[in-house]
Amino acid sequence: MRQHVNPLSRFFQQPLELPQPAALFSDPALPIHLDIGCARGRFLLGLAPLQPQRNHLGVEIRRALVAAAEEERRGLGLGNLRVLFCNANISLEAWLSALPADQLELVSIQFPDPWFKKKHHKRRVLQPALLLAIAAALAPGRQLFLQSDVLAVIEPMVALCEASGCFERPAGDQQPWRRDNPLPLPTERETFVLSQGLPVYRVLYERNSAPLPTLQTLEEWLEAADNPATAPAAAPAATTSQ
Repeated sequence: MRQHVNPLSRFFQQPLELPQPAALFSDPALPIHLDIGCARGRFLLGLAPLQPQRNHLGVEIRRALVAAAEEERRGLGLGNLRVLFCNANISLEAWLSALPADQLELVSIQFPDPWFKKKHHKRRVLQPALLLAIAAALAPGRQLFLQSDVLAVIEPMVALCEASGCFERPAGDQQPWRRDNPLPLPTERETFVLSQGLPVYRVLYERNSAPLPTLQTLEEWLEAADNPATAPAAAPAATTSQ
């Protein structure tokens, strides 16, 4: 059972100043993998020793899960991993904008909480402002990885990424969904879903060199996509990837 948290509640709307790499990692100059919505962090706790060439940062909105992950991380002595409490849509933009150019190597959003009702769409983890902050921090060729076991969750994320015009799928990647996980370790949710013989929907993107659209343009596109009966279909902010 997933324990949902309402990210729009007043408590989670308070911005937090997240520490920069020098205050987080043993070697702050390493490239960074940012995992948004890392839950209990077991995926990152397993991945960090496998990829010592990267620093790994997990962010999670459920404080108790962050505390448990950090306690285990400290016990394992992992200097290339940190897990921080925050609402990604409130606190990540400033952190991303302060990173040195080209340090962010990979962003992953894996099995985010499903919000199916239209009135709850603003609770989705990948909102236009966060996507633009990610795109601004990723140099061309750097990657964004999305996966979910729920089509109604991943399809809006894919549509938003492609409407931005900032991302393309690697040449030769399977479409519409990758069969394989590009990371060397599955999440707990991924392992459970696959053990039930159910599908996992995966998309790997690479940042291209296209300029960012304005936030207003992307928000207007999203409003039209979410309300097709009442809003005219807005043109994408830039040419979508093929």
